[in-house]
Amino acid sequence: MACLFTSSGAAARQFRYETRVGNVGINVGVAAPMAYFPFSGWKDSFFGDLHAQGRDAIDFYTEKKVVVERWPSNWSRKF
Repeated sequence: MACLFTSSGAAARQFRYETRVGNVGINVGVAAPMAYFPFSGWKDSFFGDLHAQGRDAIDFYTEKKVVVERWPSNWSRKF
C-alpha cells in the first residue's frame, strides 16, 4: 500500500503507474477501497483456493492495482 498527497495530476499519474504495490491512495490517508474493490497484494498476499483455469488463472497471474483518488475543488492545505 502506498499513498501520495499532491495537487499535481502529473505527479499522481507518475506515482500510480510506477509504484509497485497493489493498493494506491492519491490524496487519501489510507488506500482502503470500498468493499466491492479487491483488497489484496501482489506478492504473498493470496488467500484461498487457486483455480488455475480460465478467468481465475488470468486474474491470478495478472498484477492488478486499485487506485483510490480524491480531488477536492477547494484544497484545505498546500502540499
